[in-house]
Amino acid sequence: MDVRGLLHDYNRGRRDYSGVALHGVDLGGLKLSGIDFQKADLSGAVLGNADLSRANLSQANLTNADLGGADLSGANLSHINAIGADLRKASLVGADLTQADLRAADLEGSDLSGVNLTAVALSGANFNDVNLFGACLQDIDLDEIDCQGADFSELASCQLSSNIGTTHRWLSWGKH
Repeated sequence: MDVRGLLHDYNRGRRDYSGVALHGVDLGGLKLSGIDFQKADLSGAVLGNADLSRANLSQANLTNADLGGADLSGANLSHINAIGADLRKASLVGADLTQADLRAADLEGSDLSGVNLTAVALSGANFNDVNLFGACLQDIDLDEIDCQGADFSELASCQLSSNIGTTHRWLSWGKH
């Protein structure tokens, strides 16, 4: 499927694009609210500044995708593979990231208010200046995460583990 076909079908009311292969496609800045990309291959795709609010991206491949500045509020992002993805300044308010793989992802300046981060893989992720107000962090290992400026003081629930002090591990808490 190409971008032109996707937009034509989307504008005619189609929302189900489950399992489509859109590797490296440029959907940046498009309004695709409510779209269903469950199990889609969006690896390397450009989705920066796109409106993907209330989208279903569960089990999608977003490896190395550009989602910087995207609106992912209320989206289902459970079980996604977003290794190395750029999510800087993205709005993920109220999104479900249960069991997402965000290793080495860049979330600097993102809004994760009210997000479900249960059992998320975060090794090497950048959480600098992330808003976590009301977020649920359960079964999370915060080792090797850069989270300077992230505010962990207003979490909805928290069950974290960390090996602070172990060689090659860093963790910073609270506002600086």
